[in-house]
Formats: sequence, C-alpha cells, structure tokens
Amino acid sequence: MCDLTNPIFSNESAARKHLESLRWVDGRFCPHCGEAENTSFIRGKKHRPGLYYCNSCKMQFTVTVGTVFERSKIPLHKWMLAYHLMCASTKGISAHQLHRMLGLTYKSAWFMAHRIRESMKDDNPGPMGRSGVSVEADETYIGSNKRARQHRKRFPRIKSTRGGKDSMKVVTLVERGGPIRSFKVDHVNAVTIQDILFRNVDRKSGLMTDEASVYREAGREFAAHKSVVRSRGEYARGFGIHVNTLEGYFSIFKRGIKGVYQHCAEKHLQRYLCEFDFRYNTRQITDAERAYKALQGIEGKRLTYRRTGERANV
Repeated sequence: MCDLTNPIFSNESAARKHLESLRWVDGRFCPHCGEAENTSFIRGKKHRPGLYYCNSCKMQFTVTVGTVFERSKIPLHKWMLAYHLMCASTKGISAHQLHRMLGLTYKSAWFMAHRIRESMKDDNPGPMGRSGVSVEADETYIGSNKRARQHRKRFPRIKSTRGGKDSMKVVTLVERGGPIRSFKVDHVNAVTIQDILFRNVDRKSGLMTDEASVYREAGREFAAHKSVVRSRGEYARGFGIHVNTLEGYFSIFKRGIKGVYQHCAEKHLQRYLCEFDFRYNTRQITDAERAYKALQGIEGKRLTYRRTGERANV
C-alpha cells in the first residue's frame, strides 16, 4: 500500500531527495563524464535546488540529467505522483485524467505519460523459458473490419489503419510463471513469428500455441510444440496444453486500450505494450514497489517531444 500523504507527492524538495536516493544508491556521480569522487554541491540563492558541479569535466548537473526527467518543467513531486498513478492502475490511466489530477495541460500530461512508458521498457531482456518450462505464443489484432469499411467509404483517399488487413497486429510471448513480452508487428507470418521466437525464447522450452499455421515451422525447433484447435471450440487439452494465460493478458490489454485510452496511434502502440507488459511482470509486488521499479528504469531514456512522433520500437 502506498501512502499518498507522503511528502514526495506534494513537496518538490522531498521528491528530489527521494529520486537522488534511488538513482545514486552507490553515491553521486556526474552523468556527463561518470566522475563519482570529485563532485560538489552548489550552494546559494541564485542557483536552483539540487544543483551539483563536477570538478573533472567542469559541468553542472542535477539528478534529472540523463533521465526521462531531463529539461522537464514539471515539478518532480508531480512526476512521482504520475508514476504511482500509472503503476497502480491495472488498465492504465488516461492523459486526460493525469491532466485533471495533476493540474497540467493535456499536452504536458500526454508527453509525461509517454516518458513514463519509455522508462518501463526493458532494454536488456534475457531469454524466456528453459528446459522443462512452457512458453505460450499468440497474436491479436486491434481494430474492426466494420469500422475500417466505414472509414474507407467516408474517406476513400485516406488509408485506414483499422480492421482486417488494416488492423494493428501484436504478437505476445509469455513464460508460464515468468515474464511476458509483446511486439507490435507489421505482418503476422511465418518469417516474423520465427524471428520473434528465435530471438526471445530458449529452444529447450516447450512451445504452446493455437492451430495457426505460422507457428508450425518455428515450432519444430523447440523441445515440444503443442497446440489447441480453437476453430473446433477447443481452448485446452490434456495437461497444460492451452494459451489461456495470453488470453487473460489480451483481455486486460484490450479493455485498457478501448476503455481507458480509447484510441492508440499505431506508431505509439509499442510503448503501450511495454506499459502493460511491465504491470503484468510486476503484478506480484505492491503498487509502491512497482513505482519504485519503474523509477529505476529512468536512466539513459530521455525522450523528446519530437521523438514521440516517431514509431516506438522494442
């Protein structure tokens, strides 16, 4: 449980000290040159709080330099509260809700949410599965054929991104009892699936899928490949042959996208997937611990507003 009366959510000085204790666990260091011994605190009313000086590279820095907070005008205590709200909400929290609760403009709240998602991304994921462990693989589609047809009928010159061939495509892997990993893909075919599986899953693992033909060739490379035939109404067979773990994840993800965010541009989809993956992978810890873990991912992930318009990648 998280105490919302904690000063880190209402006092910028307390929030800064909290962030320093998280980022500089082994001692303060200069983010410009890495100097850890020869830095000093700059005192004086003319200098902003939390400012330090590196005697090696002669540069000034604060705890936010080199993180997702760099050059942000939003007070740090509002950042701490935003992290808590996004980590504590099972299906996410919209930028409009952050805008109302934190007293920010909608544009600032939207940009803040994307930077928080960036810090949730795991940049160094290890292989999933191992001998004797099963990994489920499945794909899902975001968009409606009906809406795509209506959109094309009203705006014939504008390419639709919803429904059927125009829908957004996601491939997700989950290690049973372990982590989950999702990928936004352009095409769901044997080549794409094989690349994702071989790069992320230990081939000594057992592979669980549905009857889709795109998994057949790649499945031969694993210790075992079992599948269920959904076209016959089969969702589980024998002992542990199912992809129901992913079905539960997709249920939460789609409820979040449709019910909370309501619209997700294709170029931003991967960041939303990272957000839902992060919450799933940290589901067994408290909200405060989850926010703490998300804050540990701020290092080296500065995201500018211009870059948010670029396509997010894993």
